Parts: sequence; structure tokens; C-alpha cells
Amino acid sequence: MNILPDKKLFWFLKDSASLDLANTADLELYVQQVLTRGRMEDVKALLTAVDFKRFKQVFLKIKRFFPREVRTFWEDFIESY
Repeated sequence: MNILPDKKLFWFLKDSASLDLANTADLELYVQQVLTRGRMEDVKALLTAVDFKRFKQVFLKIKRFFPREVRTFWEDFIESY
């Protein structure tokens, strides 16, 4: 699934760039950027575009890169889901 990323979150990508969420590296970038810098509507879009099982797998793989507060919040969310 290809998405056009929001320039407010992905200012560092070229204007015509898209993210392929089937590609693990793109998905990891998308999850990390949305969870650390996104708004509620960005998080909702993420959780709509990516099934929870895949979201959990990616989060657990990259969680060490999140600030402690963000990591703790999402660990608690995943545990209680």
C-alpha cells in the first residue's frame, strides 16, 4: 500500500516521494515519525492503514528509538489492546 506522506511530518522527503507500507523500511519510518511527531489524526490514519499485528511487530522492533515517554505509552497501549 503506497501513501503520500504528510509534508508536516515528512519534511525531509522529496515532494513527490511516497511510502510503500508493504516495504518494512518504509513502514518503520512511517510508524516512528507518526508516533513521535504526529497528531491524533495522524495516529488514527496509521492504525487504519496498518493492521494491529503488523503495527505491533514493527513497534517492538523499533521501540528503542523512541523517547522513553512515547515508548512507555505505546507499550502500555499494546499490552492492554
